[in-house]
Amino acid sequence: MLLTRRSKKPPLMSPTLAQVFAVFLKIGLLSFGGPAAQIALMHRMLVDERDWLTEKQFLNALSFCMLLPGPEAMQLATYAGWRLHGILGGLIAGLLFVLPGAMVIFALALLYVTYGDLPLVDTLFLGVQAVAVVIVVEALLKVSRRALHGRAHWALAGLAFVAIFFFAVPFPVIVLAAGMYGALVATASDATPAVPVAVSGTRSLTTIGIGLAIWGLPVLVVDLLVAGSILTEIALFFSKLAVVTFGGAYAVLAYMAQDVVVQYGWLTPTEMMDGLGLAETTPGPLILVTQFVGTLAAFREGGYALAIAGGLMTLWVTFVPCFLWIFVGAPYIDWISAQPRLNGALRAITAAVVGVILNLSLWFALHVVFGTVTKTEAGILRLWVPDGTTLNWQAVALIALSAVLLLRAHLAIGWALGLSAAAALVLAQI
Repeated sequence: MLLTRRSKKPPLMSPTLAQVFAVFLKIGLLSFGGPAAQIALMHRMLVDERDWLTEKQFLNALSFCMLLPGPEAMQLATYAGWRLHGILGGLIAGLLFVLPGAMVIFALALLYVTYGDLPLVDTLFLGVQAVAVVIVVEALLKVSRRALHGRAHWALAGLAFVAIFFFAVPFPVIVLAAGMYGALVATASDATPAVPVAVSGTRSLTTIGIGLAIWGLPVLVVDLLVAGSILTEIALFFSKLAVVTFGGAYAVLAYMAQDVVVQYGWLTPTEMMDGLGLAETTPGPLILVTQFVGTLAAFREGGYALAIAGGLMTLWVTFVPCFLWIFVGAPYIDWISAQPRLNGALRAITAAVVGVILNLSLWFALHVVFGTVTKTEAGILRLWVPDGTTLNWQAVALIALSAVLLLRAHLAIGWALGLSAAAALVLAQI
């Protein structure tokens, strides 16, 4: 039964390090479609198919990661690995989530600067995008059923969606408002027993010190060796990005796109969109588009060798902080869940996150199905308006096929991705 999506084996409560490696390698290879699809994939593989994390642990960690700067899906993977095997498990899970996509982005970025357009890749990845749309919808339904308890949580999810989709309210504002509401209405029953995890202030401070040294040392060395190099500019810019961009991958992209095009002039608007498209359709976190930017910016300064160095520097300063946030904060997640008001705040934030995932899902689906989607603003109101004449019937057909493969036939994601990509090639010839 290799084609079945769910394992019938009994739950594995204490996986070995080798099993953790194997599962997170699979997650890293299959994590297409942006944060919503990646979170859905991890939920399926870690909670549904295995009992490695409970539903509450997963949702508490997701809410916590959504509060952090940087890519929430990668941080969630790191937390899951930490939960299973400490810092080593977190390093394995986080690295495996990033490295497959990073290798693909390196290859595609170098091909891009050499040959420009990649029509065959675009065609194949249309099939991948169709599968991602279905995965996101399925995840949205599952998370809604598990995270929304009562009218108040449904209202929070709805308000969060309206706020971010129609009024472009910054995600940190939504999180803060939901958290404050949850804390104010919390009762003692909101504190649920949690598996105790030792929390040490001294250990936290030590972790912070080591993490900051690991993060900054390569930047200092590069600056000393090649002062004034674009590598230093890249390191400083993306280090700042890693600290100030709260609200997940799309918040990072919104902040970055304007600066790299307008302020630094590293990329043109078209190149920025091409980079986003490549990152959307490769495995790994969507924030890997930063690697594409760093690679292209360095290439223009010094060719292929500097391009690789630029991409590596971007990866380092973008993702090392993510490990730092998790290794410092993860031990406190269980402690938070045992505090009535803090736990109430987390539950409210989780409900709001459902609305945010709906926003990402709709935004993603619109951009897959329509060739042109225009952002229209009227005062404080913002609308994403698709151009009906650019409807991609191939994308619609592939989404329908993907829905059948995943929701009806219950194929494994790998099979669905392969069949949908193959179907995209066939449809391209029609």
